[in-house]
Amino acid sequence: MTISPRKLNAFLIFKLPSAYFCGVRTKSITETTCVVSVKHRWINQNPFSSMFWAVQGMAAELTTGALVMSKIKASGKRISMLVAANNAAFTKKATGRITFTCDQGQIIDDAINKAIETGEGQIVTLNSKGINKEGVQVSEFNFEWTIKVKS
Repeated sequence: MTISPRKLNAFLIFKLPSAYFCGVRTKSITETTCVVSVKHRWINQNPFSSMFWAVQGMAAELTTGALVMSKIKASGKRISMLVAANNAAFTKKATGRITFTCDQGQIIDDAINKAIETGEGQIVTLNSKGINKEGVQVSEFNFEWTIKVKS
């Protein structure tokens, strides 16, 4: 069973309902890239009439986490994953539809292969950029994921 946008969006309803109700939706996922979007609405706004930073963070984290989950599933191994650290930068007011993209699937493959070969935990830092409908970057998130083969 492969991970698809439809399955990820259903996952949100049951496991991360706050993300679902705020409008976070997976648009596509491939071997290398995951795209998630969220539209600025009343339920996800801050007092300054733009998208709350945490909603952007949920969408950005989903782009990286979905790729990690799909790569772990494809490996056929029991591997744990956890966010160890993250940071973000906000460069423009987030209004309208914001699309987050992570295109670092190959980096995840390398880390999983190394974890399997060595039996040691690995750390991989993944980046997700939020772009508005005009093509302007509004935010950028970095998530440090730890992965470890379960014994």
